Amino acid sequence: MKVSDLMNTQAITLTPDCPVTEASRILGKNDIGSAPVCGADGIVIGMLTDRDIVTRCVATRSDPSKTTVREVMTRGVVSVHPDEDIRNAARIMAGEQVRRLPVINGGHIVGVISLADIVHSDLYKMEASQTLTGITEPEHGF
Repeated sequence: MKVSDLMNTQAITLTPDCPVTEASRILGKNDIGSAPVCGADGIVIGMLTDRDIVTRCVATRSDPSKTTVREVMTRGVVSVHPDEDIRNAARIMAGEQVRRLPVINGGHIVGVISLADIVHSDLYKMEASQTLTGITEPEHGF
């Protein structure tokens, strides 16, 4: 099965100049913990996670109404192609310790695949379990 068979094609995206307060509202309203950040050309340039907001804005006592998504987002986005096999997407999630991957075709976002999408498919319970184990393992090097 391919990523395109399970991905959510209605991806919520953010712009880099969006204030963190607004981005937080968007994440909360959509009950998601992260969203891809796209430039004016539609190319994915980062991911904003709730953890980014806490560690790079709140914890540093930055004003979230004056801080932009660009200032706190995670750069170096890990992504998958829509034709990628679900098992490989699960391995990438585990290896990178992420629960969501932007699905990119030609540099543009076409969807998002999440661990929840894989779990709800009922076909890949073992892969989902292994992915969750990989995500929750402590990072090495501390």
